[in-house]
Amino acid sequence: MGIKINKSFPIKSLNWIKLSLFFILLLFQNPLFSQQENPIKWEYSLLKKSDSTYTLSFKAAIEKGWHLYSQYIPPNATLPTEFVYEEEGVSFELIGKNEESQTIFEYDEIFETKLSFFENYAEFTQQILLKNDNLSGIEGEILYQVCDDEVCLFRTQPFSFSFNNNYKNAQLVVDNISKKKIEKLQLDLKNTFYLENKVSSDSKNNYLNLFLLGFLGGLIALLTPCVFPMIPITLSYFLKQSSKLKNTGIKKALLYGFFIVFIYFIISLPFHFLDNITPGFLNSIATNMYVNILFFIIFIFFAFSFFGFYELSLPNSWANKLDSKSLLSGGIGVFFMALTLVIVSFSCTGPILGTLLASSLTIGKGALQLTSGMLGFGVALALPFTLFAFFPSKINIIPKSGPWLGTVKITLGFIELALALKFLSNADLVAHWGILKREVFLILWIIIFIFTIVYLIRKGLLIINKKYKNTKLVSIHFIISALIICFTIYLLLGLLVPRKVSLNYLSGFPPPKFYSVFKLESNCPLGLNCYKDFEQGKKEAIKQNKPILLDFTGWACVNCRKMEENIWAQPNIFKLIDDNFILTSLYVDDRRKLDDIDQFNFKYSEKYIRRIKNIGDKWAAFQWLNFNNSSQPFYILINPDGTLLNSPIQYTDAATYENWLTKGLENFKNTQ
Repeated sequence: MGIKINKSFPIKSLNWIKLSLFFILLLFQNPLFSQQENPIKWEYSLLKKSDSTYTLSFKAAIEKGWHLYSQYIPPNATLPTEFVYEEEGVSFELIGKNEESQTIFEYDEIFETKLSFFENYAEFTQQILLKNDNLSGIEGEILYQVCDDEVCLFRTQPFSFSFNNNYKNAQLVVDNISKKKIEKLQLDLKNTFYLENKVSSDSKNNYLNLFLLGFLGGLIALLTPCVFPMIPITLSYFLKQSSKLKNTGIKKALLYGFFIVFIYFIISLPFHFLDNITPGFLNSIATNMYVNILFFIIFIFFAFSFFGFYELSLPNSWANKLDSKSLLSGGIGVFFMALTLVIVSFSCTGPILGTLLASSLTIGKGALQLTSGMLGFGVALALPFTLFAFFPSKINIIPKSGPWLGTVKITLGFIELALALKFLSNADLVAHWGILKREVFLILWIIIFIFTIVYLIRKGLLIINKKYKNTKLVSIHFIISALIICFTIYLLLGLLVPRKVSLNYLSGFPPPKFYSVFKLESNCPLGLNCYKDFEQGKKEAIKQNKPILLDFTGWACVNCRKMEENIWAQPNIFKLIDDNFILTSLYVDDRRKLDDIDQFNFKYSEKYIRRIKNIGDKWAAFQWLNFNNSSQPFYILINPDGTLLNSPIQYTDAATYENWLTKGLENFKNTQ
């Protein structure tokens, strides 16, 4: 279809006639029009963004001398490009508007006004959300007008997209819309040599702390009814062999202990594989709202198992098969003996290992630290089996099994209840429900430990299970009770007089102080002024002419709370931050959803592309894109123009952190 415009006639007076004529000619589909040339060639492609979200891409190759008009032009000027979809709102819905590539905005001689149009090439992308999983495809038409210096053509171009298994199972792609959003996150960094330096951190202490935590967990596991009775039985077996053949029993006991440690080390290896799938994968799992709710339910389940309501164990067939193989001669038999112990003791060790797993995942590089914790757990569990093999005469110091083991198990049940609340708190923090504020959390912990004290001192007041009713009190009960009483008083003082008792020793377990039932002046750590959006922090830094302290943190990050409540709280460091820096805290586990139009796909590696759906995902991508790091806490000193002022730093001690801030401030003054 072609219409030649007489330029000597006032075109504005013809607008309504021309528009009407276009639609009349289209309606009757005059054969004359179909013989006109079509200066545009269209191509279509379907891009997967998530399981239910796709991008429809329309690419137009425009012949030289012709131009295609934008979708967005002034009214009564000319016909815009328009996309019409069948079954829109029924089988699928549009997300946002149809994005288009860069247009030319110039005076159009034909229509005697400034208009937006394309030359040579145009691309349009529309995001859609499927409402029907069985949708086979999408069809529609493109209504558009293309003109040269003398002639305008009105065309309709049908299109269709087919959904098949290849598309639905395809890997996500970074489309043009995503690229534009990623470009906005990319910083123009200067002094990038700072990023090449080794990041200052206290990771060695983290590994040691997790090892010691695992070791403590292993010692506790030894005192449970599933493990403790196994110690004298297993040692007797090895010592009998030693009496028959010199040193044979000792060698087997050492090998037995080694295999226990080795098995727990093997258990941690799959998490290294998961951690390599994408940076921060384990951390994102540990801070996931649904995962934390699942942990909460599991720990409640573990607690009631400890209380004796039911027995939690792996299938008996596993233990029976392994036990039969333990009769094999040599090291193979010893290995299966160790594996049998791991399987049989799961009902008691499982909850402790679950605690270890969750603790390690919330601290930076979860896989390595999980391995450290597992090694500590295995070493503690293997220790008595190897130590008493060298000193068999000391076996008599081991107390006999008895009802006291039930007391230990029930006490662990109360501890499991307290730990369960930690995971519910994590979910509450990242989802911003506001149901488990700091004061509520502390009150619940105080109640749990008061019940524990009552159980230990006078079991008659609180009978969890009838079979433990007649358990006699022993001195160890009073020692444990005294410790729990002191701990409960500590919690009570932290609740009632928080300014005097800050509960710094528990940093990372209760919610942060600013997550309170009381309305505080600041919702930032320690009452500091902070910004939770980089662009807002950048504007304020320019306004005040101050450097930015960029704090990559997390609501469920234990080490982040330790840094804030133990390091930032130091008077010198607090004053340095408050007076000289614009604190910008970016929470990488903030699960508040981004608007559909603000979501995008981000390429972490060649094998992994992730859909950025929420605020935390955005800041995690921002951290990886600019600093190639995915752990928290992670601190950057930077000018608003992108000039780095020091090497990044992570979890560390107060002296190191203060020197780091001071050096960065000196570098900032030198740039002035």
